[in-house]
Formats: sequence, C-alpha cells, structure tokens
Amino acid sequence: MASDIRAVIAGTGSYVPEKVLTNDDFARMVDTTDEWITTRTGIKSRHIADSGLTTSAMAVEAGRAALADAKVAPADVDLVIVGTFTGDRPLPATACRVQHKLGLSKAAAFDLSAACSGFVYSLSTAWSFIASGRYKTVLVVGADQLSRFTDYTDRTSCILFGDGAGAVVLKAAPATEISGLLNCELGADGSGYELMTVEAGGSENPASAETVTARRHYMIIHGKEVFKFAASKMQELVGSAVKSCGLTIADIKLVVPHQVNTRILDFAAEKLGLPKEKMFVNIDRMGNTSAASVPMALDEARRAGLIHKGDVVVLVAFGGGLTWASMVVRW
Repeated sequence: MASDIRAVIAGTGSYVPEKVLTNDDFARMVDTTDEWITTRTGIKSRHIADSGLTTSAMAVEAGRAALADAKVAPADVDLVIVGTFTGDRPLPATACRVQHKLGLSKAAAFDLSAACSGFVYSLSTAWSFIASGRYKTVLVVGADQLSRFTDYTDRTSCILFGDGAGAVVLKAAPATEISGLLNCELGADGSGYELMTVEAGGSENPASAETVTARRHYMIIHGKEVFKFAASKMQELVGSAVKSCGLTIADIKLVVPHQVNTRILDFAAEKLGLPKEKMFVNIDRMGNTSAASVPMALDEARRAGLIHKGDVVVLVAFGGGLTWASMVVRW
C-alpha cells in the first residue's frame, strides 16, 4: 500500500463468555465421543454465550480491553469496524451499539461481513482509512456468536463452534516507524457460496414459520469441501504473504491463523517447513469462533509473551463466501 503513513497495532483485547461446553458435554447431547472430536478437530472445549449475552456485549468487552492496552481515550477514536455475521440485529449495524456503549461519540461505525475472514478484512479496511490520512485511530473488532446459528442436533458440525470477540486498536504513525502493517492480501471465490451458509433469515428466504420448522436458520457446512479448501489455502496464503514482503519462512516469529482444525494447521505447517512452535493454536480451548478467531488468538499470544517488538507476525484467515485474507505485521 503506497503511503507515507504507517499503521501500527497499538493494543489488543479479547473476551469469551464464562460458560464452557466440553466434549463430554456433547457426548451427552449427540452421538459422539471426546476421542472422536479431538482426533478429527483438535477441539476439547469451547465458550458459549448464555441467553441475553449479545455479540455487541462481547465486542464491547474486547474493545474496552484493547483501548486500555493501547492507552487510547474514547474521544480519540475516529472509526469502529466490527467484523461479524452474527450481529445483534439485521438493522442497525452492531458497530453502532459498540460505539455508543464505549462512549466513542465522534467515531464513525459500520459492520463488515466476510465470515471467518471478517477480522482481517476489517483490519485491511482500517489500514486503508489510515493510509489515506482520513483517520488516525481505528478500533477493529472481530466478534461472532456461532452458537446462535448452530444446529445442536447435527453431530458433525455442532462440536466445532464457540463464541467470543477480539479487538485491536490501529493507529497512524510516521513513515519512519519500523513497526506496522506490511502487506495484506484479500480474496474471494463466489462459486463456493453454498459451502458454508445460513439459508434463511435474509431477503432470499425471509423468516417464516416454514423456514423455522425446516431448521433453515442454522449453519450448513459441507465439511469435506471446506476442509480441502482450507488446507490448500492456508499454505498458499502464508507462503504468498511472506514472499510479498521479501521475507522467508525463517523470518516469521509467529503465524496466527483462523482456528479451524488442528489437522489443517498441522498440514500447512509441515508443507511450509514451519516449526510447530511458530503456529499459534488455541482451538483446543476455543473452537472455531469465526471472525473472532484471529484477534482472540493474537491477543492471547501477545499477552503470553510470544510476540515482541520487531517480530514478524502473519495473520491468516479463510471462511464462507468463500473468502480468504492474510496480513503481515511487524510488531
């Protein structure tokens, strides 16, 4: 991106609901076992929002933590972007509720929907606003409540998903600053539109007694096709992202991927020649949290002391649409 303005991640934050569902809990709900789930996904537990806990409420907590970490006052935030496909309501944008609850009175606000790629898409959008000189400080949140759209009678998909939110504060910095976002790649292939979808609830199939009875408001996942897509795209994205910055795999301190499946992450790491310790994984405790996945993992990795000043970190995501995205960051 050509600009004499750098965009630097100044703070991170995350939030997960208190309620936890373990694999043993699922074994009492559907025909499955802890061994079956762990072997195929790597997931052991996931956090689930109780009734009354909204996506915006989770986003607010993650955003508040990121603002505190960045030492940014509410009055200094120019824009709020929330990456989500599980907003509180179809109208208005969940970002507007987040803006209000955090007291960001001068900030513009909007949602961005790109499924599991939503946070990296949102971060790229924030970068563009900063690089243009239009805004100096942007709060970027990835938040999803997949439990609201999960069919808990489908044993192959219900085990995968959790709820949560993650956030970063992106700030403008002079061109002399070494840290900052280095490169971003976004992509989509609409021919995969049906591979991960919620069929009803939109303008195509408005909510009705028939759509509810037919259970068309739950996610439909074509697992085998999605697995093949994610496994190949993960390797391709990391390799391309590093090459675009004139770096090598050895230059990477940490890859923070969308937490989709440990088999996919392990496969990609092996093909890339990336040591396992350089691939951050928390899916065992969080499950797949869609747009919240990458920022939650990033916040956890940073707070665990795995990322330091000058480190090169690669964020990578892929999801429904089909969409994919990568971001190279020098901390």
